[in-house]
Amino acid sequence: MESREIAIEPSWKRRLSAEFEKPYFKDLSTFVREEYRKGKVYPLPEHVFRAFELTPFDVVKVVILGQDPYHGEKQAVGLSFAVSEEATLPPSLKNIFKELESDLGKALADKNGDLTRWATQGVLLLNATLTVRAKTPGSHQGKGWEQFTDAVIKKLSDEREHLVFILWGNYARQKGMHIDRTRHLVIESAHPSPYSAANGFFGSKPFSRTNAYLEEHGKVPVAWT
Repeated sequence: MESREIAIEPSWKRRLSAEFEKPYFKDLSTFVREEYRKGKVYPLPEHVFRAFELTPFDVVKVVILGQDPYHGEKQAVGLSFAVSEEATLPPSLKNIFKELESDLGKALADKNGDLTRWATQGVLLLNATLTVRAKTPGSHQGKGWEQFTDAVIKKLSDEREHLVFILWGNYARQKGMHIDRTRHLVIESAHPSPYSAANGFFGSKPFSRTNAYLEEHGKVPVAWT
């Protein structure tokens, strides 16, 4: 697939155009197209790059890194940890909302699982792998998406200053090796899943720490609630 054929937000396309020309990305494109042709894949094709559409490169203030898209019906919307409006909140997102309310001492005005309201404020909700086969978690791992999202993280780290990277769980922490921690704040903790949230996610206060850092560097804080 040629760079000109990739439907991604223009500011990102300018910075990632060289990535789209690399052999690994062309192989990835072939694989993903064939997967969509053969069966059900999430998210919808037009939502694969939705995180980039909602949060242009120069608008990014915060990056929340996830792993795979959700693999169930009416869940994945192209934003890490988010689900469609009609979907039941997954356990991890319930725990994120619980920690948010505890951290900020405020009740959430909107518990809708589609986190567009965060993305449009500069929160890049980025999964490490951008597609997945229905009902088959991890099915598109190791095909090239990880290399692509590593390049995204490195671009942000190298060309922007004073961003906040929120890394929940060991998988996200491994992606953190591409971040210059002298230029950005990195917040790490356990993953919000029910299996690990009690082991360091609850009480980690990522939302207040993020806003304090943004304000310290003259940026508008995120209206999380």
